[in-house]
Amino acid sequence: MSRSFWTPLHAKIHRTIRSRHLFERNQRLLVAVSGGQDSLCLIKLLLDLEPKWGWDLGIAHCDHRWRTDSQANAQHVKNLAESWEISFYLETANEPLNSEAAARNWRYQAMKAIALEHNYNYIVTGHTKSDRAETLLYNLMRGTGADGLQALTWQRLLTDKILLVRPLLEITRAQTKDFCTDFQLPIWEDSTNEDLKYTRNRIRLELLPYLQENFNPQVESALAQTAELLQAEVEYLEQAADRLREEAMRGGDGEIGRWRDGETRRQEEILLLKLNRRILQKAPLALQRRVMRYCLQQILPCAPSFEQIEKLTGLITAPNRSQTDPFPGGAIAKVENDWIYVSC
Repeated sequence: MSRSFWTPLHAKIHRTIRSRHLFERNQRLLVAVSGGQDSLCLIKLLLDLEPKWGWDLGIAHCDHRWRTDSQANAQHVKNLAESWEISFYLETANEPLNSEAAARNWRYQAMKAIALEHNYNYIVTGHTKSDRAETLLYNLMRGTGADGLQALTWQRLLTDKILLVRPLLEITRAQTKDFCTDFQLPIWEDSTNEDLKYTRNRIRLELLPYLQENFNPQVESALAQTAELLQAEVEYLEQAADRLREEAMRGGDGEIGRWRDGETRRQEEILLLKLNRRILQKAPLALQRRVMRYCLQQILPCAPSFEQIEKLTGLITAPNRSQTDPFPGGAIAKVENDWIYVSC
């Protein structure tokens, strides 16, 4: 496991980090290492690049307690960290987690806690081009919009001090496996990766191979490229929607979240927000929906559905005095002349 050999993959990741400004020099990076091929490829690349960038690397491992060998897996990663003489942090779930979503949420919370406690600026994960393609298919089948289809981004703020970074999004899983083989990295085979009860495993083991064989041999790259294109478009739409929302909430009167003078309301009625629909009417539907989704996210106890977003968006052009039936939590939206009021 020599640290001196320089490959085209080293050069590619070095260029990617520099051109995309993924990390600054002399920063503390907390690397998520499961022991699988992607995370071993990631930590080896970062170790080899470390002298050029002056990083201070640490390894975080999360034990979900899904498997009987999970403790041995954690010890394996700890041994690797010790052999590389870098800090190792282990977080173990109090009880086995029962779903992919629960495990993912717990894992990110655990890594954030480690990073905050030990002053790491970045959390780095080994998500690849293959993961990006799988995530796009997974979210497409769940009915998410463009935001979900581009969910695996290069960078994402976890807190105001910690940035999540994914440097391998242009690298396929086949490439990480070849890299581990070339450097004789000891991959820990996770048996749950073959379990077809998990949706993502069925996408990886059954759906993608079928699409490659019957539709497009390069489908993985095509899907990842689509996600990359969508990322830039989503960023643009979000910025435009933020500007529109601020304008609509002020409506030209400089007030946010207040009833207008002269309006009478039940004493117990609480205004949650108001939007000027004349301003919203001038905007494209895509931006209208984004504004309404944002507003619902602030007032609903759970993520708004497409139907709920459409219901609120419909008030932009609805007749005066129109109103919705109650949203979850009891909020009701009403049209009064130029305004949409949401109250409970």
